[in-house]
Amino acid sequence: MPDKEETLATHLEALRSTLIRCLVAVALIFVPAFFAAPYCIDFLTKTLVKSAPVLHYFAPMEVFILQMKVAFVIAILIAFPYIAYRIWKFILPALYENEKKFIRKIVGFSSILFIGGAAFCLFVCFPLVINFGMSFATLNIQPIMGVSQVVSLALWLSIAFGLMFQFPLVTYSLVHSGIVEYKTICNKRPYVLVGILILAAILTPPDVLSQLILATPTYLLFELGLFFARHSR
Repeated sequence: MPDKEETLATHLEALRSTLIRCLVAVALIFVPAFFAAPYCIDFLTKTLVKSAPVLHYFAPMEVFILQMKVAFVIAILIAFPYIAYRIWKFILPALYENEKKFIRKIVGFSSILFIGGAAFCLFVCFPLVINFGMSFATLNIQPIMGVSQVVSLALWLSIAFGLMFQFPLVTYSLVHSGIVEYKTICNKRPYVLVGILILAAILTPPDVLSQLILATPTYLLFELGLFFARHSR
C-alpha cells in the first residue's frame, strides 16, 4: 500500500512539474507576444475578414483585453513544441523503453499537426464561418460585428483545430504501444465518429457548418493514424 501511495505521489509531482514548466514557457513568451498582438489583430481583421464591415469595440478596455488573449494564444503556438515535448515525456516513459527517440518524433509531428490545424482553421474554416454569418444580411438587417467577438472566435477555433488535429498521434500511440488492439479500434469506428462529432460540437460555435468543418478532417486524420499504426506493427 505505501508503494502505491508513493508511486501516485511521484506521478502527481511529475505532473505538477510538467504543468509548471509549460506555464513558465508560455509566460516567458507572453511579454513579447503582447507587443506583437496588435499586428496579429490587424492581420486577422484585414486579411481573414474581408467580407465583414468595419469592426467595432464597445468598451474602453475591450481591445486591451483582446490583445492579452491574442498574446496568450501566440505564446501557446510558439511554446507548443516544448509543451508537447513535456507532455509526451510525462505520458510515454511508462509505455516505451526507447522513449527518447519516439518522443522526439512525436513532438515534431505533434507540432506540425497543431500548427497545420490552426492554419487550416484560420485560412479555410474561419472565412467560411464569417461568410456564412454575413449571408443572412438583408437591406433591413445589417450586421454590426465587434472586434473582440470576431478575433476571439478565430483564436478559440484555431486552438480547437490544433488540438483536434492531434487525433492521428493519439490513435497511433494507442495501437503502437499495445494499449488498444488495432481490430478493437476498427470495430469502434462508429463510437469514435460520434465522439469526434460531440467534441466538435463542444469546441465550435453552435452551427452545423463549423462542426462539420472540424469533424471531417479530424476523422480523416484518425483514419490516417490508424493506417500508419497498422503498417508500423
